[in-house]
Order: sequence, then structure tokens, then C-alpha cells
Amino acid sequence: MNAYQNLAASYDRLTNDVDYQDWVDFTHAILEKEGVKPRSVADLACGTGSATRILAEMGYRVTAVDLSEDMLTEAMDKCAELENLPTFVHQDLARLRLPRAVDLAVCFLDSLDYILDPADCESAIRRTYKALNPGGVFIFDVNTPEKLQSMDGQVFLDEDDDVYCVWRGEFDVRTNICSYGMDLFQREGEVWRRSFEEHQEYAYSIEQLTGFLKSAGFTKIEVYADRMFCAPRAGEQRVWFKARKGSVKRK
Repeated sequence: MNAYQNLAASYDRLTNDVDYQDWVDFTHAILEKEGVKPRSVADLACGTGSATRILAEMGYRVTAVDLSEDMLTEAMDKCAELENLPTFVHQDLARLRLPRAVDLAVCFLDSLDYILDPADCESAIRRTYKALNPGGVFIFDVNTPEKLQSMDGQVFLDEDDDVYCVWRGEFDVRTNICSYGMDLFQREGEVWRRSFEEHQEYAYSIEQLTGFLKSAGFTKIEVYADRMFCAPRAGEQRVWFKARKGSVKRK
């Protein structure tokens, strides 16, 4: 089953604690530090389009990409009344090919961790490099191995009046993958419908991702603590990456 097939309609209610404006604001802080003023942006793994909408409302020409058709449908509905309509693309990041190059690519909420094969992750980063205009910037965040390992054996509960979700984490040291099964109960009129989804994330290290970025051709790579301009500390739960494409195209 496609991850997010059942979750898509309830995703925003279960993640209402995520301050997407704060994520976009930190992205802008990085861009100001770099002295870059992009006009176009690719929102990679855009999900239900919360960041997509903010970026479009700020005047960017936005291309929003996601592997889940269900999440893209939610994103399109969320942005439907905007004057500056984003372009929506149903695509696997490992095979990314945008309709036109962009000045900035972002990939929020540990979405690269969902690429379970390191070769595919490297391919996604390489294709992102190709999708950027010369001088373009790639900004993304990931969960750290420490965070994903700590989820082993944990049980979490999210709920509101119309949705109830129980998820259980399990980390496999052999595969380096954290799996979490989600029992989802969604209200439909007077009845509740139960469904199950399994989500998985690969625990990429800073060194591994830095290697992928360098191999793709990125330079000026920096790694930050979560939305802070300082190096990650021991036990950091989330880290951010910034990388630049050279101003001259590679041959």
C-alpha cells in the first residue's frame, strides 16, 4: 500500500504542531546569509502543500513534487484559490526531472529519510543538482540516526475529534531503517474506519549525506542544528543542510 494513502486526508490535523512558516523563515535566513534572492523554488516531497502555499504566497514560482498522488491531491486543493498557482509534479525524487530549472530546492520534514536505498538517495541529490540553475541552493533537513534509533520500542498517540492514530516504532540495526506502523481510525459520519500504514526512514549520517552532496558537485556545504546557525551538538535530533551549485555549469 502507498504510504500516505489513508493518512493524507488526516495528515494536517495530526501534524498541526508543525510551524511551516518557521521552516520557511529559517530557509530565508540561510538565503540571506548566502546573499541569494531566488525567484523560483522546487518544494521536493511537498506533502499536503503547507510550505508550498507559503512559498507561492510570497511570490515564488513554485514547482511542488511528491511521490504520493493522495498527498498531491491535498496540496492542489490547499493551493487551488491562489493567484500564483504552483506547478504540481507526481515524481519519485530518485528520478527527479523538473519541467524547468529552479534557483532553490527545499526538502522539508526529513523527507530524504524516506528514501530507503542509499543509491536512490544519492540519485535524488544528484538530480536535484541538475535541476538547479547555476548558483542555486539546496536546503533540506533529516532526522539524525540518534533520533531514529531512540524511536525503537516507542509508542505514540495523536488524536483530534475526527481522527485517532497510534504508531509504534522499531529500529532494525541490520538494515539501518526505522519502521513505524500506524493504526489509523478516521471518523466517517457516525462510524469509524480503521486502516493501517507502515512508514520507514533510513538513518543517514551527516558524513554520508555530505559525501552524496560532494559527489553530485555541490560546494559550500554547511550543516546546522535544527533551525539554528550553529553546528549540531551530540544527540541532535534533526539537522539541516545547505549546499550550493557552482555558478558555472559542470561539463
